[in-house]
Amino acid sequence: MAQLSYSSATSDVPLLGDTVGANFDRAVAAHGDREALVDRPSGRRWTYRSLAAEVDSVAAGLVASGVEVGDRVGIWSPNRAEWVVVQYATARIGAILVTVNPAYRVHELEYVLNQSGVRTLFAAASFKTSDCAGMIAEVRPRCAALRQVVLFDSPEWTELHAEPLPEWPELSADDPINIQYTSGTTGFPKGATLSHHNILNNGFFVGELLGYTEDDRICVPVPFYHCFGMVMGNLAATSHGACVVIPAPAFEPAATLRAVAEERCTSLYGVPTMFIAELAEADFDSYDLSSLRTGIMAGSPCPVEVMKQVVDRMGMREVSICYGMTETSPVSTQTRRDDSLDRRVSTVGRVGPHLEVKVVDPGTGRTVPRGTPGELCTRGYSVMRGYWEQPDKTAEAIDPARWMHTGDLAVMDDEGYITITGRIKDMVIRGGENLYPREIEEFLHTHPDVVDAQVVGVPDAKYGEELMAWVRMRPGTEPLTAESLRSFCAGKLAHHKIPRYVHVVDEFPMTVTGKVRKVEMRRQAIRILDLPIDAARHA
Repeated sequence: MAQLSYSSATSDVPLLGDTVGANFDRAVAAHGDREALVDRPSGRRWTYRSLAAEVDSVAAGLVASGVEVGDRVGIWSPNRAEWVVVQYATARIGAILVTVNPAYRVHELEYVLNQSGVRTLFAAASFKTSDCAGMIAEVRPRCAALRQVVLFDSPEWTELHAEPLPEWPELSADDPINIQYTSGTTGFPKGATLSHHNILNNGFFVGELLGYTEDDRICVPVPFYHCFGMVMGNLAATSHGACVVIPAPAFEPAATLRAVAEERCTSLYGVPTMFIAELAEADFDSYDLSSLRTGIMAGSPCPVEVMKQVVDRMGMREVSICYGMTETSPVSTQTRRDDSLDRRVSTVGRVGPHLEVKVVDPGTGRTVPRGTPGELCTRGYSVMRGYWEQPDKTAEAIDPARWMHTGDLAVMDDEGYITITGRIKDMVIRGGENLYPREIEEFLHTHPDVVDAQVVGVPDAKYGEELMAWVRMRPGTEPLTAESLRSFCAGKLAHHKIPRYVHVVDEFPMTVTGKVRKVEMRRQAIRILDLPIDAARHA
């Protein structure tokens, strides 16, 4: 009988039963004089002891302003030290931190504040070209629950600080502590509600598999508003007594490389597009990256060629691929430090400690044999409590047995390693053939003149769908054409997998977290190609 695509992982290390605040207290007691946080743009530094004093002062100020256990406190800001302070201060008093995407505009901001019932909002006065203070003023009259707005770098922030309380509220590790809004492709975003237990354990076990100790210094250029920054970054660090280094408010490749070199960072995070941008810096070889040991590449499929360069040129010999989603706190699978290079460049690793994964037939829900593609599902401590005040949406994502259905297509091999082959919704059906963009993108990355490639499906009268490749070219090279692409692919890719259309761009449509927005690419492709076909499936 064929072995089924199911895997679980035990661990000699038990799950943590702490709240975030209690775990932070342990770190402060053990590592009080060690550096905990470096904010390079402002030049400020904190030890664990001085960071705890700042956290407790803000926590006390929130209590004095009337914030109670379970109240929602929003934060709308790019990366900065105050973001970290607010994260741990709200955890200390049991308020639920609502993390708001810095790229949101008035319509989205108003929806999130109202849907979650934010009572207090921390925010940057501005971000890039966005007048955040002006947008808050516009929506505030329409947000009934919003009672207090605290802008960073303002008297309100300074005045919020208060003397720490002799006793903090009594909390449970299962209490909700964070609402993160998923960037849905249709309709309004949904608020994934996560507990202390969810995110503290996920950060801790990701750090365990990376081998973190108090000697590690983690460069975090990914946004804090997302799990990648606040869980895999901040919580993985503080649960091990390590240091978080903020290179810039938003991702800048040169600033990130400088931070690694000058702060002697041992770990670096990023989505693939970030690593691609760093490797493409003209003076890349001038940065001393010899301190790097490990790091995480995650957020979207990681091209094999990029991963090899990260290992060879950046010296990240123990770099890990992590896979997950906001709804699972986020990491479900991870490559290990002793995995072969082939495993680390071609899979997203194995299931994490204390978790389960399975691959099922999307139609029947039955677990498929190993080696057979299907939808990846995960279960365990990491699965969210649900979508905030949306039980119907929760029931669509989490089945009665508490399996979270990811919507991702995956294959599990005989040793339990998972390969993500794409999103169910990204799969292209051409003339009845199921085509997986990831496979074609990996091949295009072997073209010597291609920096990055993304493949989407576009409507076609004959085949239902056709493939279109969006490519970024190396400077000074000839743009790829449909004809030259066919020549490159001939004899190497099956004919039906060769993209019919090619579009050369300087950059792809991106989310603020660095994920490629394929839905937007499809919309643009339909306009670019002037397709007179009903494109409802792609809109």
